[in-house]
Order: sequence, then structure tokens, then C-alpha cells
Amino acid sequence: QVQLVESGGGLVQAGGSLRLSCAASGRTLSRYMGWFRQAPGKEREFVATIRRGEGFTYYTSSVKGRFTISRDNAKNTMYLQMNSLKPEDTAVYYCAADRGSGGSLGRSRFDYDYWGQGTQVTVSS
Repeated sequence: QVQLVESGGGLVQAGGSLRLSCAASGRTLSRYMGWFRQAPGKEREFVATIRRGEGFTYYTSSVKGRFTISRDNAKNTMYLQMNSLKPEDTAVYYCAADRGSGGSLGRSRFDYDYWGQGTQVTVSS
């Protein structure tokens, strides 16, 4: 079983930057890893995904040009660099990983098998 631990969340003012990290433990090579977020009273929504190997990435429209997802397989760590943050980015951010089997695009919460505990990101205006 894979365990995921997020870190790097915090309080930042609008226009600032923050980098989230997701450390993975366990014997597995996931095909997709991704980031989701959940604001109070709302459903967990997709933010970004990255596929192992060729560097394929995909972002939800609201974060395109501002967020960058990356993955360091040697360190078993995934990152989310968040720039030009807006108050509407405020949410608990979760990292996720699949089991390594193909067949999905990594854009749905149902594509993933393992989840972290979440880290709070708060953006003030």
C-alpha cells in the first residue's frame, strides 16, 4: 500500500507563490499522480495531473498559466508550484496516485487509488 503525505501549505497574500510537496512511500510505480482541492462546502475538484515518463501534464482551466505540476521519481515526490495565487485558490489540497495500471486520463478522483491527508492553502486579498 502506498502512503502519501502533503506539505507546503500555508497563508499567502494574493499574487504570491507557494510550492506544495507530496512524498510517497511504498513499493510502486504509479502511472499518474495528481492534485485535487476542496473548498468548504464544495466537492473535491481536479487541479492537475502528470504522467510518468514522457512528462505529459494536464491542468484545469482555472489554474492554467499559474500552476505547474512536476514529479521527481528518484525522490518519490510530486510538486505543485503555485504562482499568482488568487483568493479563490483557497482550499485543502490533496495529492493522489494510481496503482500503475493504464486506462485512465488521471483527471477524475475515481482514477486514483491512494490519497494524502491534505494541506491547507489560504490566499488573502
